[in-house]
Amino acid sequence: MEERLQKLISACGLASRRTAEEWITAGRVSVNGQKARLGDRADLDRDAVLVDGKPLTPAGERTYLMLNKPRGYVTTLSDEKGRKNVAQLVSGCGVRVWPVGRLDLDSEGLLLLTDDGALTHRLLHPSHEVEKEYLVWVNGNVERAIPLLSAPMELDGEPIAAARVRRGRDSGGVHQLSITIHQGKNRQVRRMCAQAGLEVLRLKRVREGGLSLDRALKPGQWRPLSPAEICGLEGLEGHEC
Repeated sequence: MEERLQKLISACGLASRRTAEEWITAGRVSVNGQKARLGDRADLDRDAVLVDGKPLTPAGERTYLMLNKPRGYVTTLSDEKGRKNVAQLVSGCGVRVWPVGRLDLDSEGLLLLTDDGALTHRLLHPSHEVEKEYLVWVNGNVERAIPLLSAPMELDGEPIAAARVRRGRDSGGVHQLSITIHQGKNRQVRRMCAQAGLEVLRLKRVREGGLSLDRALKPGQWRPLSPAEICGLEGLEGHEC
Protein backbone atom coordinates (compact mmCIF):
# COMPACT_ATOMS: atom_id res chain seq x y z
CA MET A 1 0.00 0.00 0.00
CA GLU A 2 1.25 3.47 -0.86
CA GLU A 3 2.28 5.55 2.17
CA ARG A 4 4.11 8.80 2.81
CA LEU A 5 7.85 8.21 2.90
CA GLN A 6 8.35 9.38 6.47
CA LYS A 7 5.68 6.92 7.63
CA LEU A 8 7.32 4.08 5.69
CA ILE A 9 10.74 4.83 7.14
CA SER A 10 9.28 5.00 10.64
CA ALA A 11 7.32 1.76 10.18
CA CYS A 12 10.51 0.02 9.07
CA GLY A 13 12.13 0.94 12.37
CA LEU A 14 14.85 3.25 11.08
CA ALA A 15 13.79 6.45 12.81
CA SER A 16 10.87 8.50 14.06
CA ARG A 17 8.73 10.32 11.50
CA ARG A 18 10.26 13.66 12.45
CA THR A 19 13.78 12.35 11.89
CA ALA A 20 12.69 10.72 8.62
CA GLU A 21 11.39 14.08 7.42
CA GLU A 22 14.80 15.61 8.18
CA TRP A 23 16.48 12.83 6.17
CA ILE A 24 14.18 13.48 3.20
CA THR A 25 14.85 17.23 3.34
CA ALA A 26 18.60 16.54 3.52
CA GLY A 27 18.44 14.46 0.34
CA ARG A 28 19.27 11.14 1.99
CA VAL A 29 16.21 9.32 0.59
CA SER A 30 15.47 8.33 -3.01
CA VAL A 31 12.56 6.58 -4.74
CA ASN A 32 13.20 4.68 -7.96
CA GLY A 33 16.46 6.55 -8.46
CA GLN A 34 14.99 10.02 -7.91
CA LYS A 35 15.75 12.19 -4.90
CA ALA A 36 12.68 12.22 -2.68
CA ARG A 37 10.81 15.28 -1.45
CA LEU A 38 8.56 15.84 1.52
CA GLY A 39 5.06 14.68 0.61
CA ASP A 40 6.25 11.91 -1.70
CA ARG A 41 4.61 8.51 -1.35
CA ALA A 42 5.80 5.00 -2.14
CA ASP A 43 4.85 1.34 -1.95
CA LEU A 44 7.62 -1.05 -0.91
CA ASP A 45 5.99 -3.82 -2.95
CA ARG A 46 6.68 -1.96 -6.19
CA ASP A 47 9.07 0.95 -5.47
CA ALA A 48 12.80 0.94 -4.70
CA VAL A 49 13.25 3.21 -1.68
CA LEU A 50 16.84 3.88 -0.61
CA VAL A 51 18.06 5.57 2.57
CA ASP A 52 21.71 6.60 2.35
CA GLY A 53 21.96 4.29 -0.66
CA LYS A 54 20.66 1.23 1.20
CA PRO A 55 17.30 -0.42 0.42
CA LEU A 56 14.47 0.25 2.84
CA THR A 57 13.07 -3.07 4.03
CA PRO A 58 10.28 -3.95 6.46
CA ALA A 59 11.49 -4.44 9.98
CA GLY A 60 11.19 -7.68 11.88
CA GLU A 61 10.20 -7.99 15.51
CA ARG A 62 10.29 -4.70 17.40
CA THR A 63 12.27 -3.93 20.54
CA TYR A 64 10.76 -2.15 23.56
CA LEU A 65 12.91 -1.26 26.56
CA MET A 66 12.20 0.36 29.92
CA LEU A 67 15.12 2.37 31.32
CA ASN A 68 15.33 3.93 34.75
CA LYS A 69 17.20 7.01 33.57
CA PRO A 70 19.58 8.44 36.15
CA ARG A 71 20.39 12.11 36.56
CA GLY A 72 23.41 13.32 34.63
CA TYR A 73 22.51 11.69 31.29
CA VAL A 74 21.11 13.46 28.25
CA THR A 75 18.22 11.85 26.38
CA THR A 76 19.95 11.61 23.00
CA LEU A 77 21.79 8.98 20.99
CA SER A 78 24.91 11.16 20.85
CA ASP A 79 25.93 14.53 22.25
CA GLU A 80 28.10 17.16 20.61
CA LYS A 81 29.29 18.30 24.05
CA GLY A 82 30.52 14.83 24.96
CA ARG A 83 28.07 14.37 27.82
CA LYS A 84 26.88 10.94 28.92
CA ASN A 85 23.80 9.82 26.96
CA VAL A 86 21.11 7.18 27.38
CA ALA A 87 22.29 5.24 24.31
CA GLN A 88 25.38 4.28 26.31
CA LEU A 89 23.19 2.78 29.03
CA VAL A 90 21.29 0.45 26.64
CA SER A 91 24.15 -0.36 24.26
CA GLY A 92 23.99 -4.01 25.29
CA CYS A 93 20.46 -4.54 23.94
CA GLY A 94 21.82 -5.59 20.54
CA VAL A 95 19.74 -3.30 18.31
CA ARG A 96 19.53 0.41 17.56
CA VAL A 97 16.77 2.00 19.63
CA TRP A 98 15.86 5.61 20.30
CA PRO A 99 14.18 7.34 23.27
CA VAL A 100 10.48 8.12 23.15
CA GLY A 101 10.37 11.71 24.33
CA ARG A 102 12.88 13.35 26.63
CA LEU A 103 13.94 13.72 30.22
CA ASP A 104 16.34 16.58 30.80
CA LEU A 105 19.83 16.21 32.22
CA ASP A 106 18.76 16.68 35.84
CA SER A 107 15.61 14.55 35.65
CA GLU A 108 15.31 10.80 36.18
CA GLY A 109 12.93 7.88 35.96
CA LEU A 110 10.92 6.10 33.30
CA LEU A 111 12.20 6.32 29.74
CA LEU A 112 10.88 4.10 26.96
CA LEU A 113 13.30 3.21 24.14
CA THR A 114 12.24 1.41 20.98
CA ASP A 115 12.85 0.87 17.28
CA ASP A 116 9.13 1.20 16.55
CA GLY A 117 8.65 4.51 14.76
CA ALA A 118 4.87 4.20 14.52
CA LEU A 119 4.55 3.72 18.27
CA THR A 120 6.91 6.64 18.87
CA HIS A 121 4.65 8.86 16.80
CA ARG A 122 1.49 7.73 18.61
CA LEU A 123 2.94 8.27 22.06
CA LEU A 124 4.37 11.71 21.26
CA HIS A 125 1.71 13.25 19.03
CA PRO A 126 -0.31 15.84 21.03
CA SER A 127 -3.61 14.58 19.63
CA HIS A 128 -3.30 11.33 21.61
CA GLU A 129 -2.87 13.17 24.95
CA VAL A 130 -0.81 10.40 26.54
CA GLU A 131 -0.52 11.02 30.28
CA LYS A 132 2.86 11.41 31.96
CA GLU A 133 3.12 11.28 35.74
CA TYR A 134 6.02 12.77 37.70
CA LEU A 135 7.03 12.74 41.34
CA VAL A 136 8.43 16.15 42.18
CA TRP A 137 10.22 17.19 45.36
CA VAL A 138 9.94 20.94 45.96
CA ASN A 139 10.54 23.82 48.33
CA GLY A 140 7.99 26.58 48.65
CA ASN A 141 4.39 27.31 49.53
CA VAL A 142 2.60 24.23 48.18
CA GLU A 143 -0.80 25.33 49.56
CA ARG A 144 -0.63 28.35 47.26
CA ALA A 145 1.00 26.48 44.39
CA ILE A 146 -1.32 23.47 44.04
CA PRO A 147 -4.38 25.50 42.92
CA LEU A 148 -2.17 27.32 40.38
CA LEU A 149 -0.74 24.07 39.01
CA SER A 150 -4.20 22.49 38.86
CA ALA A 151 -5.61 25.31 36.73
CA PRO A 152 -4.84 26.17 33.09
CA MET A 153 -1.51 28.02 32.79
CA GLU A 154 0.54 29.68 30.05
CA LEU A 155 4.10 28.88 28.98
CA ASP A 156 5.82 31.03 26.35
CA GLY A 157 2.53 32.78 25.81
CA GLU A 158 0.74 29.55 24.90
CA PRO A 159 -2.03 27.98 27.01
CA ILE A 160 -1.39 24.56 28.51
CA ALA A 161 -3.95 22.19 29.98
CA ALA A 162 -4.43 21.96 33.71
CA ALA A 163 -2.32 19.34 35.45
CA ARG A 164 -3.62 16.77 37.92
CA VAL A 165 -1.79 17.36 41.21
CA ARG A 166 -1.72 15.27 44.37
CA ARG A 167 0.23 16.09 47.51
CA GLY A 168 2.52 13.43 48.95
CA ARG A 169 4.78 13.30 51.96
CA ASP A 170 6.52 16.24 53.60
CA SER A 171 9.96 15.78 55.15
CA GLY A 172 12.25 18.42 56.59
CA GLY A 173 10.60 21.24 54.71
CA VAL A 174 10.66 19.34 51.40
CA HIS A 175 7.28 18.59 49.85
CA GLN A 176 6.51 15.75 47.44
CA LEU A 177 3.93 16.24 44.69
CA SER A 178 2.53 13.94 42.03
CA ILE A 179 1.98 15.95 38.83
CA THR A 180 0.29 14.40 35.80
CA ILE A 181 0.32 16.16 32.42
CA HIS A 182 -0.48 15.09 28.86
CA GLN A 183 1.54 17.63 26.93
CA GLY A 184 5.26 17.59 26.28
CA LYS A 185 6.70 21.09 26.22
CA ASN A 186 10.39 21.50 27.02
CA ARG A 187 11.00 21.22 30.79
CA GLN A 188 7.26 21.70 31.25
CA VAL A 189 6.87 20.48 34.84
CA ARG A 190 9.90 22.43 36.07
CA ARG A 191 8.66 25.61 34.41
CA MET A 192 5.14 25.14 35.74
CA CYS A 193 6.51 24.76 39.26
CA ALA A 194 8.70 27.84 38.90
CA GLN A 195 5.69 29.83 37.71
CA ALA A 196 3.78 28.65 40.78
CA GLY A 197 6.62 29.80 43.07
CA LEU A 198 8.17 26.39 43.78
CA GLU A 199 11.82 25.34 43.63
CA VAL A 200 12.24 21.86 42.15
CA LEU A 201 14.82 19.78 44.02
CA ARG A 202 14.21 16.46 42.27
CA LEU A 203 12.00 15.28 39.40
CA LYS A 204 11.25 11.66 38.53
CA ARG A 205 8.92 10.32 35.83
CA VAL A 206 7.04 7.27 37.11
CA ARG A 207 4.39 6.62 34.45
CA GLU A 208 3.74 7.17 30.75
CA GLY A 209 0.31 6.12 29.52
CA GLY A 210 -0.33 2.65 30.95
CA LEU A 211 3.36 1.94 31.55
CA SER A 212 4.72 2.41 35.09
CA LEU A 213 8.34 2.45 36.18
CA ASP A 214 9.53 -0.89 37.55
CA ARG A 215 10.67 -0.14 41.10
CA ALA A 216 13.13 -3.05 40.94
CA LEU A 217 15.16 -1.20 38.32
CA LYS A 218 17.99 0.77 39.85
CA PRO A 219 19.06 4.04 38.18
CA GLY A 220 20.85 3.18 34.95
CA GLN A 221 19.30 -0.29 34.64
CA TRP A 222 16.94 -1.38 31.87
CA ARG A 223 14.88 -4.39 30.84
CA PRO A 224 12.66 -5.42 27.90
CA LEU A 225 8.97 -4.76 28.29
CA SER A 226 6.81 -7.77 29.04
CA PRO A 227 4.12 -8.80 26.51
CA ALA A 228 1.46 -7.42 28.87
CA GLU A 229 3.27 -4.07 29.09
CA ILE A 230 3.58 -3.92 25.31
CA CYS A 231 -0.13 -4.58 24.96
CA GLY A 232 -0.81 -1.88 27.53
CA LEU A 233 0.88 0.78 25.45
CA GLU A 234 -2.05 2.79 24.22
CA GLY A 235 -2.83 2.49 20.52
CA LEU A 236 -0.18 -0.13 19.74
CA GLU A 237 -0.95 -1.83 16.45
CA GLY A 238 0.32 -5.02 14.94
CA HIS A 239 0.90 -6.84 18.23
CA GLU A 240 -1.09 -9.89 19.22
CA CYS A 241 -2.40 -9.33 22.72
